[in-house]
Amino acid sequence: MKIEHHDFLVEIGTEELPPKALHTLERAFVSGVAAGLDKAQLAHGEVTGYSSPRRLAVFVKRLANRQPEQHQRRKGPPVSAAFEASGAPTRAALAFAESCGTRVEALERQEEGKGTFLFFVGTRAGERAVDLLPGIVQASLDALPIPRRMHWGSGDAMFVRPVHWVVMLFGPDVVPATLLDTPAGHSTYGHRFHAPKALRITSPGAYERTLADRGRVIADFGKRRERIRQEVTSLAVSLGGRALITEPLLDEVTALVEWPVALAGRFEERFLALPREVLTSTLQDHQRYFPVEDADGKLKPAFIAVANIESRDPSKVREGNERVVRPRLADAAFFWDQDRKAPLASHLRALDAVTFQAKLGSLGDKMRRTVALAIDVAAAINGPTDDTRRAAELAKCDLLTAMVGEFPELQGIMGSYYARADGEAADVAQAIREHYLPRAAGDALPESRPGIAVAIADKLDTLAGIFALGERPTGNKDPFGLRRAALGIQRILIEKQLEIDLKRLIDLAVAGVRADIDRLRSQAAPQAAPKAHVGADVVAGWIYDFLMERLRAYYLERASAAPGRVAVTTEMFDAVLASRPASPLDFDARIKALSAFLDLPEAGSLTAANKRIANILKKAPAAASGTVSVEHLKEDAEVRLYDALRALKEGVAASTAGRQYTAALGRLSQLRPAVDAFFDQVMVMDENPQLRTNRLQLLAELQALFGGIADLSRLPG
Repeated sequence: MKIEHHDFLVEIGTEELPPKALHTLERAFVSGVAAGLDKAQLAHGEVTGYSSPRRLAVFVKRLANRQPEQHQRRKGPPVSAAFEASGAPTRAALAFAESCGTRVEALERQEEGKGTFLFFVGTRAGERAVDLLPGIVQASLDALPIPRRMHWGSGDAMFVRPVHWVVMLFGPDVVPATLLDTPAGHSTYGHRFHAPKALRITSPGAYERTLADRGRVIADFGKRRERIRQEVTSLAVSLGGRALITEPLLDEVTALVEWPVALAGRFEERFLALPREVLTSTLQDHQRYFPVEDADGKLKPAFIAVANIESRDPSKVREGNERVVRPRLADAAFFWDQDRKAPLASHLRALDAVTFQAKLGSLGDKMRRTVALAIDVAAAINGPTDDTRRAAELAKCDLLTAMVGEFPELQGIMGSYYARADGEAADVAQAIREHYLPRAAGDALPESRPGIAVAIADKLDTLAGIFALGERPTGNKDPFGLRRAALGIQRILIEKQLEIDLKRLIDLAVAGVRADIDRLRSQAAPQAAPKAHVGADVVAGWIYDFLMERLRAYYLERASAAPGRVAVTTEMFDAVLASRPASPLDFDARIKALSAFLDLPEAGSLTAANKRIANILKKAPAAASGTVSVEHLKEDAEVRLYDALRALKEGVAASTAGRQYTAALGRLSQLRPAVDAFFDQVMVMDENPQLRTNRLQLLAELQALFGGIADLSRLPG
């Protein structure tokens, strides 16, 4: 049967979709449909996605109208059970033939394994695309990354937003289907105000053009995004400046409009006296406007808004946007003036009245724990103790200011401004701003030593507190941002090349939070018996492992994203992790040394030997607990291995102690001939218990020598 090809379109029309998730939903929808078509063996051309505030759509070029012929080979019952003595087919043979859509006489007899079986060998026509497409689309909709789905009306369907229409066309014809309680048809809808009536889509290829020409909708997210960028950029130039266009804001605005029209607005020059971040936060985060700056990088009293309508009187739209932004800036100016009437330090006492976490105490408790940790970190990195202490004391004070109460995204930033206004040291003010860094993946790191110390201490205290309460992150739930905090600590230590004993620091953090947990518990119920909790060493182990898992993601993502960097595999990471390095810098040195070692010609043989040793010792761990006895070395090969180990042991230990891991592994690579000869010529599990125990101990010493750097048995090979 001849296979034809037609374009395919599916569009889900909804109420306004969440803007920050829109582009992600589009990509997932495209990926899901493409994967479903491939799995169904429906040949197709390019797969394109469309999205706007009220629609998600997928367009597929040249989709086959049916699957290719399906070649089948099905195994049935053995011949001995398929026929009676008279030669008549049994019930088993008849049932198998019926399930294959044929007669027993048409089945083949083929030998397989130790017997002869009935087989059905044949072909059947592939299924039609129109029969498969509804299931493919529904499966892709079900798999969309929607955290919480909603019901609407009286139906049972659930989706991110209520669905109002569905278009599903294969060529010019509607695919008969009902998706999300909505029957598919030809009709879509354009812009809510410019083109409110139904629009008929005559063919999939006409979809984008019909929406643009008759519906006033630019359905392609990328094209709409670029149009906004060009209009905003051009309008800013006409104002004598440059638009501040951040990619997240551009994406969000693109997801909010279907027919973008950029308009310039202004605000009073007096507001330029406010801190720059207050203005940009008001304009970008709260109003979704683009600020404008002059050639010197100073903000102008202007902004650019993107409307979702082409108004007959643009001045009215402009005035409306100016009217909205004016009171927000006036509020910010009022908060700025009020907050500066009292020094930032005046809020210190009030921190004790604000709960950080019920079982961990107040912000004051957290501040005191952070101060102690930060001073310890500062000493380790040669930072100024006094400035670090002061920065840690004041770091959370701006949370009690009116400005941060209204603009929480400015925490730390406003504290820095207020500290400067109060005459605090420059490093103290900078550290208050920096201690939240990095706020997200790829964000800048703190630069000042006090900022580094407070950032590490604050994040580690939060980790220790939540882990001590047994509330580790599970799945996607991470309300305290522990994953971000852990990765932030690792990035600071590695990228700033700071040598800190992380295990010791974790122990200090756990001790601090445990003391406050016990104190708060005894205050709440002084007569009650103390509640048993997990040991401090166990909690510290959890935190170490959690930090290491964040480090794993850091290495794997860096290796894949940046050519030229050390290519770290999961197995390499596990090999180094087995040595439980005390610091991220130590870990980094080991992973680089291991990478260099794996390029040596001896690496493959020694890796295989380490795997073999690990397997042997796993089966007889108790036998390898003493020291090697020279008098029990009988074979030449084991004597040579023992001598080689003795010759290298001191040098390897010295290199390892000095973190010269590349040199240490280079020395160990010299063991390859002795190790190969040992396994070729020596029976480890000898019948003589003394010889067997001695050889196991020799292998244990060899394993320990390598294991001081990395566990090679965890590597493939």
